[in-house]
Amino acid sequence: MAASDSQHSETLTHRLVLPRDANHHGTLYAGTLLSLALEAGYSSAYRAAGLDANLVLKRVLDLRCYVPVPIGRVVQIRGRQIHRGAAQIVVALWGTPLGNQKDPWMDGLMQFVHVAPDGSPEPLADDPADIPEALAQPWARLHERARKLLHVRR
Repeated sequence: MAASDSQHSETLTHRLVLPRDANHHGTLYAGTLLSLALEAGYSSAYRAAGLDANLVLKRVLDLRCYVPVPIGRVVQIRGRQIHRGAAQIVVALWGTPLGNQKDPWMDGLMQFVHVAPDGSPEPLADDPADIPEALAQPWARLHERARKLLHVRR
């Protein structure tokens, strides 16, 4: 498998919230939020793992929505690898603040596993290691949350 050259970089996803994405309140439906978060998470994990990665979602460690998002709003989700094991990657997602807000509209943590053709876990090309450099916010806060959740949910 080709080694990654993007383990420490961010991905950026944008999406216009359309009427088909909304619930009966005219805001982003939770199912659509989960789908959008999964796409952003997979993109982040794929970029971190390398172009030959065969990733599957193992679990959503945490996904939080803080602010209702109305139809017509363009949302942005930043993603970054925050933990790496032998065959796994945990990515953090941060929905950048809407308008004049200072807090994110959503954030989340997802764990992906690199698998062989038979579906069994297979080591990634790069050595397993946690993220070595000091993480800036919001990644440091999400990294700490992931560390706690990975310990609890073995």
